[in-house]
Amino acid sequence: MSSNSLYLNHGFKVIAVYKLLHISDVVRIPPDKFGQPLEQVASEVLRSMYEGVVMREFGAVLAVLNVSVSNVGKILPGDGAIFHRASFDLLVYLPMIQEVVEGEVVEVTDFGVFVRMGPMDGLVHVSQLMDDFITYDEKRGALIGKETHRVVEKGMSVRCRIITVSLGSGASRSSKIGMTMRQPYLGALDWIEDDLRKARGDQPKPAEEQKK
Repeated sequence: MSSNSLYLNHGFKVIAVYKLLHISDVVRIPPDKFGQPLEQVASEVLRSMYEGVVMREFGAVLAVLNVSVSNVGKILPGDGAIFHRASFDLLVYLPMIQEVVEGEVVEVTDFGVFVRMGPMDGLVHVSQLMDDFITYDEKRGALIGKETHRVVEKGMSVRCRIITVSLGSGASRSSKIGMTMRQPYLGALDWIEDDLRKARGDQPKPAEEQKK
């Protein structure tokens, strides 16, 4: 197995690392698929096995690519399928502690917000949202800072830093990723723009323009 890192820019010079892993495995070709193109069937079988799965060592599998299958297969006693040796690439995302990511707020609760960052969701606990006393508006579905009046609600684009990672094998929902928005130039993207303007000494946007 070998790996290469792909560095993808998500705006504001935020970098996320994906990996391309080269894998060798044995693929089972079921009898009802005999007569169909071997690599096409093998690709379908491998995608059903790997895509959408979290592997504790490698991360979330996004895609199976570049499948190559040996033409020579083996039959095992009691199994009507044919087993072929195959090699292929897996595109995976392994979240790293201290990695900065951007994503969309997909759920707001009284204890924090869940942020979707590509293939996985992470939790920003209410204590990691901002340096302010925070209240939960259940009717609006929002967390609101008492002094800053900053609001976090569903659909917002935010920038976070990963602080804890605990991956479980299987579905991505079994993994737990903790994040923070309290450090400088993290948080909702419009907050960051406001902070940059203040640092330059520019005038803040009018309230009407901020709502657009």
